[in-house]
Amino acid sequence: MPYVPCLWPRKEVGVTREDEAEYRDYVSARLEHLRRVAYLLCHDWHAAEDLVSTVLLKLFRSWRSAKRADNLDAYVRGMLTNAWLDELRRPWRRREHSTARLPDHWTAAPEPEDRGAIGRLLLGLGPRQRAVVVLRYYCDLSVEQTARLLGISEGTVKSQSARALETLRSVAANTCVGEG
Repeated sequence: MPYVPCLWPRKEVGVTREDEAEYRDYVSARLEHLRRVAYLLCHDWHAAEDLVSTVLLKLFRSWRSAKRADNLDAYVRGMLTNAWLDELRRPWRRREHSTARLPDHWTAAPEPEDRGAIGRLLLGLGPRQRAVVVLRYYCDLSVEQTARLLGISEGTVKSQSARALETLRSVAANTCVGEG
């Protein structure tokens, strides 16, 4: 792979060429997974792309210390989840409203019907419950890992999981009854 120069001087971020090569290998291997996790969190492909870009920039800037993490994938998922929760707290986000008509025409890859239904069900959960469900059941993290990533207690993870699953069950049951 040819060397592509960094967008900013390496001295500012303390990244060597070897670090940059390791970073590229890591990102190219995990990019699609990160995009899917981000989509499950925010349920918007454009926002998911922005979220992943933000996290990858932060990861690049801290690559030398991040690569020493015991579980780099868990560390990056934590960064992704925290960045999404931070984005929800921004004041401009509360003033921005989606419109039915998009300025550009962009189409995501077609999804199986089941995946779309799951995404719609996840939209019915609050941000923290959605984060817990995605981390626990999509990323297959333990209660302890999820609690550590979100900075909450294990009991909170358990209660949020239970409430979220109960909500998902009732909404899914009502949807099935309404269709049948």
